[in-house]
Amino acid sequence: MCLVKSEEGVMKLSKVFEQSVFEGPRNIEMAFQLVRMFCMVVTAGALGLCGWVVYYSGRQVAAAQQRIYLLASGKALEGVAADRRDNVAVEARDHVRCFHEDFFTLDPDEQVIRVNIGRALYLADGSAKRAYENLKESGYYAGIIGGNISQEITVDSVALDLRVYPYYFRCFATQRITRPSLVLTRDLITEGWLRTVTRSDNNPHGFLIEHWNTIENKDLKTENR
Repeated sequence: MCLVKSEEGVMKLSKVFEQSVFEGPRNIEMAFQLVRMFCMVVTAGALGLCGWVVYYSGRQVAAAQQRIYLLASGKALEGVAADRRDNVAVEARDHVRCFHEDFFTLDPDEQVIRVNIGRALYLADGSAKRAYENLKESGYYAGIIGGNISQEITVDSVALDLRVYPYYFRCFATQRITRPSLVLTRDLITEGWLRTVTRSDNNPHGFLIEHWNTIENKDLKTENR
């Protein structure tokens, strides 16, 4: 009887020993897998956080670089930089407007004429220079000075074709010529092409008018003063 009980006790002890021997490594392996999975999750989270920080920082830097500050009348004004392709039409029309205002705004003062024409010639090619020289040779500017005549121009609209480069334009404007005894209003239509050049202080838009030509310039009305 005692022998039987002792044998059963030995068998139970052996089973417990076997379980502890074989289950121990399995528990260690599961613990190792859990630790490894935890480390992978933490690493992936850290990498994701780093990626988001880099992306967000890049966007902030790009946004900051697009902000510009202009000094006007002693005050700093904030502006936003934009790709030129977004403003080609606006800049091209303003370039045409500036050229015509400089070329056709005249007063009976030789220095004023020289300054205005000089600014205009920076914005166009030799076709504008030839038009100026023809007017000068015909005595047009001398007549303005001698007759105390003032001339101003209002650009009504600028039609622009951006489908083909160089860009074709047609300018519709109204001239107002003030003489001592009357005011003459004239219609002016010109055309030309625009090509891009390097921006400068003399040419801030970065365009050059080519093959400039006057299509129409006729009297509209005359008013006595």
